[in-house]
Amino acid sequence: MEQKPLQFIYLALVILFLFGCENPDISETSTNKQEIPTIKKPDKKKQLLITPSPIAKPSIIAEHKKIRTPAKVPELDESNKPPLVKQPDVKINKLGKLIVGILVPMTGNAALFGQDLLSASQMALFDLNGSSIELRLYDTGGKENQARAAAISALDDGASLILGPLFSNTSLAAAEVTRLHKIPMLTFSNNRRIVGDGVFAMGFSPEEQVKRIIRYSQNQKLNNFSALAPDNSYGKRMVAALKESIQKENNLSKEAAYYLEETQSLTGTIKKFSNYTRRRNELLYQRRILADRKDDISKRALQKLEKHETLGKVGFEALLLPADGRQVLRIAPLLAFYDIDPSQVKFLGTSNWAEQPLYSEPSLLGAWFVAPSINKRKFFIDKFRKNFGRVPTQQASLAYDSTALVVFLAQNALRANKLGLETFSNEALTNPNGFSGVDGIFRLLSSGLVERGLAIFEIENGGMRKIDSAPVTFKKLINQ
Repeated sequence: MEQKPLQFIYLALVILFLFGCENPDISETSTNKQEIPTIKKPDKKKQLLITPSPIAKPSIIAEHKKIRTPAKVPELDESNKPPLVKQPDVKINKLGKLIVGILVPMTGNAALFGQDLLSASQMALFDLNGSSIELRLYDTGGKENQARAAAISALDDGASLILGPLFSNTSLAAAEVTRLHKIPMLTFSNNRRIVGDGVFAMGFSPEEQVKRIIRYSQNQKLNNFSALAPDNSYGKRMVAALKESIQKENNLSKEAAYYLEETQSLTGTIKKFSNYTRRRNELLYQRRILADRKDDISKRALQKLEKHETLGKVGFEALLLPADGRQVLRIAPLLAFYDIDPSQVKFLGTSNWAEQPLYSEPSLLGAWFVAPSINKRKFFIDKFRKNFGRVPTQQASLAYDSTALVVFLAQNALRANKLGLETFSNEALTNPNGFSGVDGIFRLLSSGLVERGLAIFEIENGGMRKIDSAPVTFKKLINQ
């Protein structure tokens, strides 16, 4: 289909990444047409500067002496988006490069995540020839105080934008510093409470995933929903997102249930949620009545009931299971055991379901889940493994896309001879056309949230298949 020209036309030559999305909605590109170029191994002689975190200087520390704990930012109402701060002009170092800080845990329990985030960021620099960017590394250690100190050091070194941190607590701590100095931050967290005033959450929003799969389910004529969620803040967020998505006065067809991890508690919750005892007793009652009758119709009806475990409907057509793969593999068989028939009730999941072990679970056959498109991501994973000898963690693509976005904006400013003049301005970061990365299209909203184009998949025997393609433009998503 014909694509309309964009203001960033040159990007088609840069390949893999970042183009304004104004073309009409089409199916995802075939895997036979690889859209991502071959990623060559880095030339050690040409490696871009990656410097370790230095000790913060007194000049900026003095402004943060009174900061002790991260400021809690209330969750934003997307319908009431506040304007972002106006960032100062970008600083350029002595080599004519923009300094970008990446704050990730290189020590501590999350060091593996940090290393993959850094590696993916480096890979994006090489793939897109980010010669105008000096990437500086700052170790958060996964700790709030260290993250705050890392942000102070980055800004004192002249960083014009921050990539990371990874976790909610460290992101909140770093945001105290970046907000004060009006420097944008692209955190790898998905916590909506972090965002706003120059802070963007690049992580995949669970709420957005729920909205996407519920909208698809409703288009397939499913209207009665419920949820079985973990008894924690995440589970409550998912149920709230479900209520908001179904738009029926925030009422579920059957009130959601919350479970604890402990096996006995989980089993009891599912048994109660399924109304198993009542439905089982109803079946036994009907069997006794039919057994007392001697006519042929009653005999045939009794024979049919012999194949059932319960009698009566559960009260919903679709069940949201916002859980990771390990939890789903425990829950799904129990749902089937207590006669919530997956052929009668559609199980719905999130991107956490994109795991091979789930595809062999019989009770998940026919289930739907939402996730990014797989073509580009698969190519990214293969190239990452080729370059670094390991499969990247799931969050690594966030660092790649964030870095590529930064490189794109810098190259655009450099071509216009405006490098350093609001290169990372609000207008540039929140381009309504969006950008395209290894996880599909995305755009940064003025609220700090990140909107993404997601696909719908169905679990089949031993695998999955795409049943609804991810959009390739944000045109179709507007006002939905």
